[in-house]
Amino acid sequence: MYRAPPLNINNYLYGLWKKLLVWLSLIPFTIFPSTIYPAGIPTLSEIEVRANTRELMGVANSANEGTVLKEQLDQRTVYRPGELLETVPGLIVTQHSGEGKANQYFMRGFNLDHGTDLRIVVDGMLVNQRSHGHGQGWADTNFVIPELINNLHYQKGPYYADQGDFSSAGAINMRYLDKLPVGIATFSAGQQGFIRGLVAKSHAIGQGDLLYALELLKKDGPWVNKEKYKKFNGVLRYSQNTGNTKFNITAMGYGGRWNSTDQIPQRAVDNNLISRLDTIDPSDGAEAHRFSLSSALQHTSRYGLTKINLYTLHTNLALFSNFTYFLDDPVNGDQFSQIDKRFQSALDLSHAWVNNFAGLALENTVGFQFQNDVIDNGLLKTKQRQKLSTTRRDHILQNSIALYYQNSVQWLEKFRTVAGVRSDLYWFDVNSNLAANSGTVHDSMTNPKLSLIFGPWFQTEYYFNYGSSFHSNDARGTTTTIDPKTGTPIDKVSPLVRSTGLEAGFRTAILPGLQAALTFFRLDIDSELLFVGDAGTTFATRPSTREGFEISTFYKPMDWLTVDLDYALTKARFSDSDPAGNYIPQAVQGVGKAAIAFNHLGPFFGSLQFRYFGKRPLIEDNSVRSKSTITLNGQVGYKIGKKVQIMLQAFNLLNSHDHAIDYFYTSRLPGESTQGIDDRHFHPIETRSLRASIVANF
Repeated sequence: MYRAPPLNINNYLYGLWKKLLVWLSLIPFTIFPSTIYPAGIPTLSEIEVRANTRELMGVANSANEGTVLKEQLDQRTVYRPGELLETVPGLIVTQHSGEGKANQYFMRGFNLDHGTDLRIVVDGMLVNQRSHGHGQGWADTNFVIPELINNLHYQKGPYYADQGDFSSAGAINMRYLDKLPVGIATFSAGQQGFIRGLVAKSHAIGQGDLLYALELLKKDGPWVNKEKYKKFNGVLRYSQNTGNTKFNITAMGYGGRWNSTDQIPQRAVDNNLISRLDTIDPSDGAEAHRFSLSSALQHTSRYGLTKINLYTLHTNLALFSNFTYFLDDPVNGDQFSQIDKRFQSALDLSHAWVNNFAGLALENTVGFQFQNDVIDNGLLKTKQRQKLSTTRRDHILQNSIALYYQNSVQWLEKFRTVAGVRSDLYWFDVNSNLAANSGTVHDSMTNPKLSLIFGPWFQTEYYFNYGSSFHSNDARGTTTTIDPKTGTPIDKVSPLVRSTGLEAGFRTAILPGLQAALTFFRLDIDSELLFVGDAGTTFATRPSTREGFEISTFYKPMDWLTVDLDYALTKARFSDSDPAGNYIPQAVQGVGKAAIAFNHLGPFFGSLQFRYFGKRPLIEDNSVRSKSTITLNGQVGYKIGKKVQIMLQAFNLLNSHDHAIDYFYTSRLPGESTQGIDDRHFHPIETRSLRASIVANF
């Protein structure tokens, strides 16, 4: 094992925290002598976003920003927790492997792989993992308990000063409830070996509330090689709200293990070697754990609003995969194991205040963010989950500090601006089993943000946004000079890669009960991160440009009925010249979703969800393309009194044989040429299945 010198971070953080608190408390006095809270700039007060776009007027900084409320989340029929994120317009969430693996995300012309340019935060904790053993930005949401989510807030594009790494395409923030109004006991059972149980309740203790939740789940799926997926989730939270001050302390625990049914070659199905629900290597699978302790404090005074979030977590993943079967090793096969163990700690501190200056109302926010990752990861050659050799092992220390400032000015009654700047400093220390791949690297980047907001006129507000952001690359790529698998020299990658975005749009509530938004956008990235099927990881490649539009509508014509529609279309291309072609593999073009839900219609409730996942180029010259995927899910329920309800959920109602995801690369099956065969590789969507649930409140 490779060990770095111990970090005495606690004393450092404590001293820095004290200094920052003192500094922030003095800002209103040193910059502006008078602190005033004018009407029309409500950021410093709590905002409850209801099903009415007028609530977002004067608050949102772009047409692509929004909040999904708990009632809307509860109406969704989701096969896995990550699919809750599909309530974000234009976002598709899918899977290419075992149920416990991090999802695949597609948005704004990206194959975001497991989260490379989509920043996901749950209860103040960053889900994306830097320098991860399987892929940069790994964002596993299997620890999320849907019943505890209070709301989901999304922002797209690089226009927000408080959003850093992985936020080029967008950022999603899910927050848990501090207190459950009633206890929840849920039992669900269904086809494909699905069983789930959940117990959650809040108790008043002293001046606060103690919330606990425990979830147990098992599932086999429709596969020939049963997933045997088992997981547990636990949450324990204590919170207090005394008006001006509120805080919570939360402990979470998650564990899961499963067999994987990874993508399979089309030729194996066409030649009847396997069925479309079978696998080539049945020994693929994984085991994962996640344990966290977090705290959040929010304090409002006449000096402004101060927020502090502090957390530490430990994660562990051992993943066994085989994407090329017998291409590299005709005897033992090509299975490999990717290991990732880490301790992650982070601090997020911000202070906001409002002042008058030269007759103008100014809202200011200053923030500080720190993150430390202590990582042990490795790439091993395996056979049936047994180690054969070590390709590489690395111990990584990765640290980052960010400072940001954002200023909002109400210049006129119908015109305001939001301007910001963010500076990030990263440093990497890689200790590899191959000395040539060890080293220390640091890098920094400063990114401006600007939003112009006009209106509202006729309940319609208009937005123009410009900004830049970044994604970090794997720390190992910043120091590696020799390919540990082949021994050939390779080039290092840039630690931080800039993205620059521009968009214009509007949101309207011109009709009663209607929310609608339209956005036109462009995003340029200096280096694309692409998934490599035969390596099972991502690597940095060519610069790219994306242009497109998104439209979303939420309509509530009656108290018991809601209709939710969204569609996005994107043109994605590499922006340099290359004989291979300029199409970006896996760059989704069109995606669309439609959902209709009814509730409060006597004892009945239900919903129906349609989902369109458009075609994608699979190689750079666009000569090989995926097909589109269409799914239809739904649920219907009946309330028995005020405390019990029963529900039937149906997934893939059309029993479609479409693909969840497609790739094109070289692989080899037994008996084929040692050079392998270029082929489509796909993972089918799950066959039609039913689940029945009973939910009791106590």
